[in-house]
Amino acid sequence: MLKIRPANKEDAPHVARIYVESWNTGFVALMPPKVLDEERVARWQQELSYTWPYRRWVVGTDAKIVGFTEIGLSRDTIEPNLGELDTIALDPGHWRSGIGRDLMKIALKYLECDGYRKAILWTLANYERGQRFYEAMGWRADGGIRDENRQVRYRIKFILSRRERTKVRERRKLAKLPQALHLSR
Repeated sequence: MLKIRPANKEDAPHVARIYVESWNTGFVALMPPKVLDEERVARWQQELSYTWPYRRWVVGTDAKIVGFTEIGLSRDTIEPNLGELDTIALDPGHWRSGIGRDLMKIALKYLECDGYRKAILWTLANYERGQRFYEAMGWRADGGIRDENRQVRYRIKFILSRRERTKVRERRKLAKLPQALHLSR
């Protein structure tokens, strides 16, 4: 049985491997390949040690991690209270298995629970597989571009009532939401 759980810095070698394999398979005709080396693993160890407002999850069994995702406050300062789906990646052998959809659902749940009214993500302009996935999950291209038009921005809006916003503020103070999810795959 697969389980989604919060990531930690001990997951860095697995996350780095998935990142590189997913990048090199998905972006093969679009971007230069990445290399899995000690430096990349060390960068992921550092990344995985950052705390609130950033959250990361991995998915897998006790024996093998097959995917991960990362969310948090947007790195772009285009508007206040904007969340971001920074990364979502799966081992290519698990693409189109539903695991990516499950990771996206937990990412969206926590972006909303963390009080973001909107969130963005950036993807390659010609990465049709990713764009179809994001659109199927409710994201919409919003016309934003960067990196000499090589990346396009997608956006999603969360609709919270006044009562829900109050609850979110209370939860944010605690920042202790249960983060594990069991999947029956």
